[in-house]
Amino acid sequence: YEKCLRNRHRAAALRYVLGDSAMHQMAQSSVFLSGMGGMGVEIAKNIVLAGVKAVTLHDTKQCETWDLGSNFFIRKEDVLSQRRRVEAVCPHVAELNPYVHVDMSFSALDDNTDLGFLRRYQCVILTEARLSLQKRVNEFCHSQQPPIRFISCDVYGICARVFCDFGEEFEVFDPTGEEPKEVFIQSITQDNPGMVTCMDNQPHGLQTGQSVVFREVGGMVELNGTSRQVSVLSSHSFAIGDTSQLQPYTHGGFFVMVKTPKMYRFETLERQLCEPRVLTPDFSKPEAPLQIHAGMLALDTFQEQHSRLPNTGCLQDAEVLLKLTEEASVNTELVRCLSRTARGALPPLAAAVGGLASQEVLKAITGKFAPLQQWFYLDAIEVVKPLQPLSAEEFSPRGDRYDGLRACIGDSLCLQLHKLRVFMVGCGAIGCEMLKNFALLGIGLAKSSGEVGIYSLCIYLSVHHRPRPHRKTCISAPATHDINPDLQVEAHLNKVCPATENIYNDSFYSSLNIVVTALDNVEARRYVDSRCVSNQRPLLDSGTMGTKGHTEIIVPNLTESYNSHRDPPEEEIPFCTLKSFPSVIEHTIQWARDKFESAFVHKPSMYNSFWQTHSSAEVVLQRMQAGESLEGSFQVMKLLSRQPTQWEQCVAVARLKFEKYFKRKALQLLHSFPLDTRLKDGSLFWQSPKRPPTPLEFDLKDSLHFAFIVSTARLFAGIYNIPYSERDLSEEAITRILADVKIPEYRPSEKVKTDETARKPDQIKMPLSSEEERDAITHLEQAIATDRVTPERLRMSPLQFEKDDDSNGHMDFVASASSLRAIMYSIEPADRLKTKRIAGKIIPAIATATAAVAGLVALELIKVVGGFGFESHKNCFFNLAIPVVVLTEPAAVKQTLIRNNIYYTIWDCWTVFGHEDFTLSDFMNAVREKYGIEPTMVVHGVKMLYVPVMPGHSKRLKLTMHKLIKPSVDRRYVDLTVSFAPEADGDEDLPGPPVRYYFSPDGETP
Repeated sequence: YEKCLRNRHRAAALRYVLGDSAMHQMAQSSVFLSGMGGMGVEIAKNIVLAGVKAVTLHDTKQCETWDLGSNFFIRKEDVLSQRRRVEAVCPHVAELNPYVHVDMSFSALDDNTDLGFLRRYQCVILTEARLSLQKRVNEFCHSQQPPIRFISCDVYGICARVFCDFGEEFEVFDPTGEEPKEVFIQSITQDNPGMVTCMDNQPHGLQTGQSVVFREVGGMVELNGTSRQVSVLSSHSFAIGDTSQLQPYTHGGFFVMVKTPKMYRFETLERQLCEPRVLTPDFSKPEAPLQIHAGMLALDTFQEQHSRLPNTGCLQDAEVLLKLTEEASVNTELVRCLSRTARGALPPLAAAVGGLASQEVLKAITGKFAPLQQWFYLDAIEVVKPLQPLSAEEFSPRGDRYDGLRACIGDSLCLQLHKLRVFMVGCGAIGCEMLKNFALLGIGLAKSSGEVGIYSLCIYLSVHHRPRPHRKTCISAPATHDINPDLQVEAHLNKVCPATENIYNDSFYSSLNIVVTALDNVEARRYVDSRCVSNQRPLLDSGTMGTKGHTEIIVPNLTESYNSHRDPPEEEIPFCTLKSFPSVIEHTIQWARDKFESAFVHKPSMYNSFWQTHSSAEVVLQRMQAGESLEGSFQVMKLLSRQPTQWEQCVAVARLKFEKYFKRKALQLLHSFPLDTRLKDGSLFWQSPKRPPTPLEFDLKDSLHFAFIVSTARLFAGIYNIPYSERDLSEEAITRILADVKIPEYRPSEKVKTDETARKPDQIKMPLSSEEERDAITHLEQAIATDRVTPERLRMSPLQFEKDDDSNGHMDFVASASSLRAIMYSIEPADRLKTKRIAGKIIPAIATATAAVAGLVALELIKVVGGFGFESHKNCFFNLAIPVVVLTEPAAVKQTLIRNNIYYTIWDCWTVFGHEDFTLSDFMNAVREKYGIEPTMVVHGVKMLYVPVMPGHSKRLKLTMHKLIKPSVDRRYVDLTVSFAPEADGDEDLPGPPVRYYFSPDGETP
């Protein structure tokens, strides 16, 4: 069941990103992948997880100890039994996705092999192949009709490359993957060319040459349904050609970008060697891709001439390699580092580039997203550059699984990684990829190779607020041990938040070397970041959203922190828009989601809370009759009086809800605002983005109507603990029940609010009218009189929205309610998948992007552990769909001037050590004497300890800090906000760093 669930979730995530058409294409494609080293197995993992039809894994080598440090599917017993690599890897790859046929081949693939067998594949990938073989296979693939898509990948030490050739003409039906948005129109000029202006200066996001389709345009109706090519004028306006002969524009309308297929042309590997088209990931060194190109071509030549790679640390081989690059402009330092590390392996580099290469495979077989044209190069020279002065002995093999890594970063840094103590918060898709890298790098070992002794706890996994958290952590930790049995992992199931600071306290953070976040929300990141800044610990953050990903490196005293920058807050949909005037499908989905929360979560929870507080209905009645106002009483009594007791009543309630939501709401709005209603300025009330509703007539034969009735009735039965059978859900049974349901006559109300700034009212805290109070008393009197106040009736079962369980009816309700409301407002309904993504606020994670971010983070981790300088670190943003990869320097930490050449940064924390009799005056003097600046104001959290202008505060100077702060028994210190005297009288007080006051001279618990 668990495997089935994981496969369904993975497939759903891919559908969100790729769409059904691409998924269908992928499920019909076969892939040939040669080379089961670090890069090859990474690609195999990613494309099998994606769900291609079939994969053939090819390799001719035997397992060696060396492979344990780069191939996460090879085990120690495979090395001891001298198994072929492909035999060891194939069963593990096949286990990832039972819907993909995975077979293997260990036949020779060389210059004499008949390549005809490749015709049955749609994509061929070569890794660890000589350049001559790459050329031969590429020429064969390129010459086929249709062409076989060809990709070659290599990683040698600190350098990696990817090459793509998808044929003379390769059509992509969706180059960006971005979902077209509906943008409302402010005006269209009657001119040549006509100019379209977006409503409220909303950015259109278009590029010149793209096309848009117009809908619901008033006046200039000839545009509706037509496609026009645009010429961008500004971020919120564009030209659409001649509109001078069309009728004048009057009001409303919107446009949607039309996705048009794009043709890409590729050259063969042979032709591209001389004039390569490269992607530039790091604009601080734009020359790097061509320099790596020249260096790796020289390495190919070296292998052809010597039938081997340069020996680790061999100066003579380095000179030979340099000589092979004489005709090209190269970075000699890069070539020397490439020569020294070529035999080595950096697992994170293989993961990062393997993620990108895997996405290119999916593009090749689906035609979704813009392909790489045609080379991608990435180097990790910053990882090894500071290590060049080390002796050759540092990089020599020791005969263990870390020899490949040691060849790149040296033995001393390997040992530092082994001793590392890491706190990883979150264990989802990124977290699991991160663990794979940790295992291959040997981060945090139970026993360190070459030394006697056990290193203590090193990696903590902590789930930050997840339902059923045990599944992720308890599966991930042992799976990591399969990759590296020496790894020591302790899985925690606690939420990392202020409430658990008794567990994750300062002592805990002080015991760590580094913190890694694998989270999917900003709030959690901000909290973990604040704890890292407070405890001076480096933080490595990353995240993905579909094909997009980012990494951010935060190092004490070198960089700014995560909290140093703030994204703009997410725009909320106005309450009035949700309630009465939806204009896009997102509004109707959010409305349906809100209805679910209100009816099936909030109201039952409020009901239970009320009766837990007031256990006796008779006492409640007496208090209400005495005129006492009890919070929530009116809503609770209304629920009590309307409480169904049978399935038939649940169906009846659902039918009445349909009438209320989809017919009476429309009738009421049209009664209050007829279609010809005009505003004070003479413009129509019903114009874009406002859409007039159309009342829906209930029809049980309509599948959407039936789905709403059944799902709503099921949810009401769930919260009221009413049983029902499968037979009760049949159309026959529902029809029979509905035949007896009486629909009250509709009477319009005169109270309709249209205030766009109105907020959703808090029903519980709203004051009750005398009529509502009388109604509540009446409801309770009747309930008591008819013996309906029983323990069972005073308890409801609130639901928790669960989007991934199709059997619970939650998504059935949201999807049907949203679609019905969309139809009522002439909005195109969304399919179930899109509804699920929006309602569940799903951030889809796919293996290609998560592998890439985890690899990039692990590269930065090595630099942090090595204590490398600021210039060595890189943040990254990428979008594998376009594709674009941008590496940048982190934001350098800012120094803020207080006065008189006294500066501070976000990492600074001034300290004062006190004692039991230490007064506020003593504290002020200590700060002045230690830091040379006069404190003027002291604040603890929200409590003002000392503000000179406040009455009576001067007397506080004589009080002890203990008395003012009243710390808990185990509290060692508090962080105080202190302001300082300005240079001139009348100026504002100056800010400074937090001042940490310890309650005892030694900083221990007093």
